[in-house]
Amino acid sequence: METEKQEMIWNECLAAAAELARREQVRGGTKPVEGVQVGGQLRRLVDHVMGDAACYAPEAAAAALVAADGDATEATVWLRAWRASLERRYESAALDTRGMVIERRISSAFREIPGGQLLGPTVDYSQRLLEAGLATETAAEQAAGVAAFRAETTTRPVKAVRVFSKVTELLRAEGLLRPATEEDTRVQDVTREPLRFPAPRSARLQCLAGGDTGAIMALAYSGMRGQGGDHPTIGEVRVGRAAVRVADRRGRGRTIGRIRVTEAENISKIKVKKKDPVPYLSLGYGLCFGQNETKAICMGMLDRGMRMGGDDAPAVSQEFVLYHTAGADAWGAIQSLKMPGHVAFESELGQLRGAVARAEAAKARARERSGAAVESPR
Repeated sequence: METEKQEMIWNECLAAAAELARREQVRGGTKPVEGVQVGGQLRRLVDHVMGDAACYAPEAAAAALVAADGDATEATVWLRAWRASLERRYESAALDTRGMVIERRISSAFREIPGGQLLGPTVDYSQRLLEAGLATETAAEQAAGVAAFRAETTTRPVKAVRVFSKVTELLRAEGLLRPATEEDTRVQDVTREPLRFPAPRSARLQCLAGGDTGAIMALAYSGMRGQGGDHPTIGEVRVGRAAVRVADRRGRGRTIGRIRVTEAENISKIKVKKKDPVPYLSLGYGLCFGQNETKAICMGMLDRGMRMGGDDAPAVSQEFVLYHTAGADAWGAIQSLKMPGHVAFESELGQLRGAVARAEAAKARARERSGAAVESPR
């Protein structure tokens, strides 16, 4: 009876803590943040959460950010848990990124590329200076800025959606770029099959696509600094909307919509070996949901690093990379440290106190023997 009472009190405390956290969001009398505002004005943050959660659902990602009080990592966990509750009705075909509706397309390997460089919406080429006025910008000021931009912009009707070929196809046509060779080419679904090592490339890319962006960037950076040996040149980064196709019940291919994705293809040099004295270039590949160019580029670096294999550096070890970039798993392990652990800790304290007491008793006995030896006659 006493245990049930304690459990009831504990549950009431948990509910009160959750309600207090919810009320903290509206503390100060501010207006509630709507999901449509988050999705419209914090698009990159929504893309970040969708990518790390491996779930393309902009509205749900925005709602998760609001519920998580703006914590992107926690919102990722919420969205991933929501994804696990959904029914899986179809399996899509492989995305044809050559048919993407391009919003942005750049290459650092070539100055001129077929179709031209499309800078698109980005702050990559501006100074990162904080504009304090953005925090107090009103709707009227925002509308005036949009109107001024439109007045200065020349527009023309788009006759047709243009399809761009891959930049790396230029190198492949010259025989300078060799395809990735894998012994295990099967397609594994990591959400349904346990991860075993060595993992096929399909599983590695799936894990990276749903991994934590910060962890992936950190490991890729370690490879650039020598802990993996990959400092690539960006053959192409493209952001756009790719068609998702599924097979209906009669086996006919259907396009069910388009999703925004980021694709990166990195170019790296391969060292000449005695058994293969002809130099060539190798490709690292990354693709993720939304506009997250950092993640896609770093995915390509780790993709190539794990193909090199070995355990001499973190960025080339499959087990190290795939386990330690799983953001939801890492988050869960860290959060578990905040859960009640007094029973186990009390047990450890009891053992420690006993060990200390035995050590002190042994020291006391040693001092007694030493004193008795000094006082005894010769």
